[in-house]
Amino acid sequence: MLEETIPLELEQDIEKFKGKTFVIKYGGSIMNNENASRAFIEDVVLLKRLGINIVIIHGGGPEISKWLQMTGIKSEFRNGLRVTDENVMDVAEMVLSGHINKDISANLSSQGVSAIGLSGRDSNLIKAKKKYLYENGRKIDIGFVGDVVSINKSFLLSILEKDRVPVISPIACDSHGNKYNINADYAASFISAELKAEKLIILTDVEGVYKDINDKSSLIKNIEADDVKHYIHEGIIKGGMIPKMECCIEAVENGAKNIHLIDGRKKHSLVLNLAYNSGTKIISKGRVRKCQKVI
Repeated sequence: MLEETIPLELEQDIEKFKGKTFVIKYGGSIMNNENASRAFIEDVVLLKRLGINIVIIHGGGPEISKWLQMTGIKSEFRNGLRVTDENVMDVAEMVLSGHINKDISANLSSQGVSAIGLSGRDSNLIKAKKKYLYENGRKIDIGFVGDVVSINKSFLLSILEKDRVPVISPIACDSHGNKYNINADYAASFISAELKAEKLIILTDVEGVYKDINDKSSLIKNIEADDVKHYIHEGIIKGGMIPKMECCIEAVENGAKNIHLIDGRKKHSLVLNLAYNSGTKIISKGRVRKCQKVI
């Protein structure tokens, strides 16, 4: 366990966040990496031991794809989002709110953390509306994919006040009871902004944002929200990275204090990010120069 070997000075660095709230987006290929998954659980246990409030929103795209293939259901992606018809929606809910959600909460509970697995449909935790894409002026219907319109903030805060860790699957419903698959990055963004979280941490399978994905030296340590929009427009940021970065923009513009995109494949990346500010940090306008002096 990391908490048995962590240097005292690092523990002291982390303790300054006691009583703060971290929203962590966990998912994707990291879940299939046994060592990274184990380290993630250990990191959350340590952060809780040091008095940090944790909210976990998880995805599960690769697992959904596996089950869709097993059941012979075809699916496609548009702008990094999965087109979701009724059959895909049923599989997504089964995978996300079923064994993935319960496995994470059970693994945390087995280490002494009081974790509770939740669907966004529970207690109207996440309310949504239908999402459309727009391409060349055309409105594109991508099925049962939703945008978050509100969360049950009081319910979520009541869980944190009981010193529990909510583990949330991004399945939501609208006022008519229609179910929607929410991109976990967007759900994490909205929740972190509503909670005014100290940190939104998005675990990815890359080291951060690059100006050139083929040049590892082009990793961007700090980037302003406006520059993110420019990179998306210019095609520097593309594919599945688009929703991740769009959610970071929304979070930083709506109340989250610090947004970090970090490599979840690295052992104990959560804890080490607090000490060394690894990955890419997305910040509001005018703070890049200040942050670059610190790093």
